[in-house]
Amino acid sequence: MAGSAAFAESHSMANPMVGGAEMFASKNIVENAVNSADHTTLVAAVKAAGLVDTLASEGPFTVFAPTNAAFDALPEGTVETLLKPENKDTLVKVLTAHVVAGKWTSADIVAQTKKSKDGFYNFNAVSGDALSAKTTPSGQVFVFDESGNAWKITTADVMQSNGVIHVINGVLLPK
Repeated sequence: MAGSAAFAESHSMANPMVGGAEMFASKNIVENAVNSADHTTLVAAVKAAGLVDTLASEGPFTVFAPTNAAFDALPEGTVETLLKPENKDTLVKVLTAHVVAGKWTSADIVAQTKKSKDGFYNFNAVSGDALSAKTTPSGQVFVFDESGNAWKITTADVMQSNGVIHVINGVLLPK
């Protein structure tokens, strides 16, 4: 019992670190994301898409946040092309494919995958695109996009005042 009390105390006192920055549950998604050195591409894309006010609003939202390395893994020139003003609609579509209405913790997602006959929980992103989640036997959670790409949640349950962020190691691509 003492061990679990110490665990709870150590986790309740410290805010999670993402991209070398402390994430505060009292701040909104945008206020936290701008401080993560691992999410500068995502923040630039959110600004270019005009989604700052939306993601700073009351929500709640669940955001699957790709790292800079995830964006860097896209074919060369993809990010630069998406950030051009004439491609704003496509950029908005890609970014909103990473956002789900409501506050979905990893425990919520895992519970839904376990209820399913095939082990997949199917849900829709704000963009209208279909996403799926699957939990591996070791407890890792993967999110699948419409193209069948699967990306691992590498940091789960980064609580925000207006939702939750799950860091993922790839970019979810709508069809």
